[in-house]
Amino acid sequence: MRLVGSTHCLRVVLLCAVTSTAQAQYPWVYSPYSPYPPPAPSYRYGTPASIAQAMLDAHNAVRARVGVPPLVWSAQLAAVAQDWANRLIATNTLAHRPNNRYGENIYTISGAAVRAAQVVGAWVDEARGYDIRSNACAGVCGHYTQVVWRSSRSVGCAIATDRGREVWVCEYDPPGNVVGYRPF
Repeated sequence: MRLVGSTHCLRVVLLCAVTSTAQAQYPWVYSPYSPYPPPAPSYRYGTPASIAQAMLDAHNAVRARVGVPPLVWSAQLAAVAQDWANRLIATNTLAHRPNNRYGENIYTISGAAVRAAQVVGAWVDEARGYDIRSNACAGVCGHYTQVVWRSSRSVGCAIATDRGREVWVCEYDPPGNVVGYRPF
């Protein structure tokens, strides 16, 4: 038997969070008693600390290019992100957390693995759709504007994996993408 060619499937999905200044009636609070157990840890990218540093470095490199202050890492936001990433993997869904009091970027990929810089790079690629003069998007650019949102001070990110699928979630505080305001 001779192989003539091969097929590789790759699916990448980005979700954008749009937040407002209004607080949810029942703001979500992280609980260590989440009904969604964490999947077995996968350290193919390094330790959790090195993944955190890579995500922080990737965010701050982009923020430096537009002249906004760097973000600091938040273990609390990372725990919130991990809980949501675990839920998305456990339920095989992809959606933003309802009534989230944080800004949120989500990235998922099937059939391949990515690194932190590639995840942030995918969000930042949306910059070409953002018009700074009109403060408007041509298409999707909310991931990018959340990454560079001037008033966001902290970020926490996490990864969950399951049989060839990865879900990356980042939470931002304070949230960005407030309608009527500019990111920087």
